[in-house]
Amino acid sequence: MAERQQRRAGGSVVVAAVFMACACATSCAGSGATVDDAGAADPVKTLRRAADTLVNAGSSKASTSMEMATGGTLVTIRGDGVYDYRERLGRLKVLLPQDPAGTSEHRPITELLAPGALFMKNRGAGVPADKWVRVDTASLSDGNLVTGGATDPLAAAEVLRGTRTATYVGATELAGTEVRHYRGTADLAVAAKGASIANRGVLAAAAKGFATASVPFDVYLDDQGRIRKVRHRFSFVNGRRQGTVAVASTTLLYDFGVATDVRLPAARDIYAGKIAEE
Repeated sequence: MAERQQRRAGGSVVVAAVFMACACATSCAGSGATVDDAGAADPVKTLRRAADTLVNAGSSKASTSMEMATGGTLVTIRGDGVYDYRERLGRLKVLLPQDPAGTSEHRPITELLAPGALFMKNRGAGVPADKWVRVDTASLSDGNLVTGGATDPLAAAEVLRGTRTATYVGATELAGTEVRHYRGTADLAVAAKGASIANRGVLAAAAKGFATASVPFDVYLDDQGRIRKVRHRFSFVNGRRQGTVAVASTTLLYDFGVATDVRLPAARDIYAGKIAEE
């Protein structure tokens, strides 16, 4: 049992570097829409219940992007997939940026998002092509808000449960949908206390692991209160450079009610060996 836990912990440390390693390698190298504004009367209350509205919506497609400026270069990781808010299960195909020389691309990484866990396929670096790597998200210093290169859509919504201050910016249009734009700041520690059991540990870990628990955000809600776009700005400490790094994570949600059919890998398909660093 101790050996198995040691292997799992070691894997988590290495996988936690997926986003960071990519960034370090690179460094080395509003439109007059007419939306009923009644819901804008109490922005803080409206945003704190946004995650519940997603759960009621059932599911959606999701597109993600994560950006970090390092060494004068903007690193962007993109993802696309589906998410089941009731089952807390999602599937994303995450595409890492080109190598510093721009001559090759990483294979897309398939990520399965589940309560308390992140499963990754095509992780590379010694992992067989038919195997998955499993990571305990609560064991990560950022709770996997940044590590996997994409923020879990429901976790992104639950960050808003910690909304401290918020203002209604105005009505606009997003991908042909009329939306309300809000801007504010959330507290990860407060969000963790009000989050679902599945994300409580995740957000609590992020509150302790980030450089600050305060998270500025912009969010766009449709006329049903569903998140159509949310952009968070996280700050974490870069141990290698002894400085604070800002990461912008954007999540777009659309096609609500879509079929998801997310299935987690069987135990025999999870890699238990050593993961080499890339």
